[in-house]
Amino acid sequence: MTYRSAFVLATLGAALFLPSSRAQAQKHELVHAQDGSGVFGYKDTPVQPWSGFHVHDPDRPAPPIVTPGPLTPAEQAAAPSDALVLFDGRGLDQWQANEWQVVDGCLVATTGPMRTKEEFGDCQLHLEWMVPEEPTESIWNRGNNGVFLLGVIEVQIFDSSSVKLYPDGQAAAVYAQTPPLVNASRKPGEWQTYDIVFTAPRLDDAGKVCEPARLTMFHNGILVHRNQEIFGHTPHLRLATYDGVPAQGPLALGAHGCPVRFRNIWIRRL
Repeated sequence: MTYRSAFVLATLGAALFLPSSRAQAQKHELVHAQDGSGVFGYKDTPVQPWSGFHVHDPDRPAPPIVTPGPLTPAEQAAAPSDALVLFDGRGLDQWQANEWQVVDGCLVATTGPMRTKEEFGDCQLHLEWMVPEEPTESIWNRGNNGVFLLGVIEVQIFDSSSVKLYPDGQAAAVYAQTPPLVNASRKPGEWQTYDIVFTAPRLDDAGKVCEPARLTMFHNGILVHRNQEIFGHTPHLRLATYDGVPAQGPLALGAHGCPVRFRNIWIRRL
């Protein structure tokens, strides 16, 4: 093992997840992929019935890298007339009380999840985000954030241009479930876009799932999920279930102490 590999393995235990998730991570052994690619993850987690891979499996095939084109004016276009603007560079009237900051027209993550006041089911969501260029103490926290549909289904935000995190945890992954079709990440300091079309789960009167949630998504204008089935909530190190997953819920943004920036966030009910 090289000095760098030993350092990475030693520091990864300091992941800036929620405290319960951090405690769970310390119970699992972090390993590298067998193919020598440098991807790291776990092999002592449950096996996903839908994929045959372990949760956060480093041996799961990594999505091929596709370089997105340069930012276009369309990616920074104003919201359509029927959209609810969640952030336009100014106030936070659409969000529950939080400690996030507005700096130079950008929403900057600090601590604690940030949730909308209103709840949503089927929706179209647009947002733009940027990983800071400054280095972080922990490789886990390199741009670490997430978009939480219904408040509990996470689409990961991360610096996947340089960090070889397990495929079901890289940028644009349905966290702990499904990697993106390709890795369309831009470098830190460059704006990135997510465009998501989400179909919420259909529940019967008893709360049982009749139809699972589904997601189609573009990352930097490139298709990364196509009508992808969602298998439930997205816990770290554990299997997804639909226990407690609602048919409607707030949109939330995560916070792991990394000052990821956001701008131009809007949502349309479908």
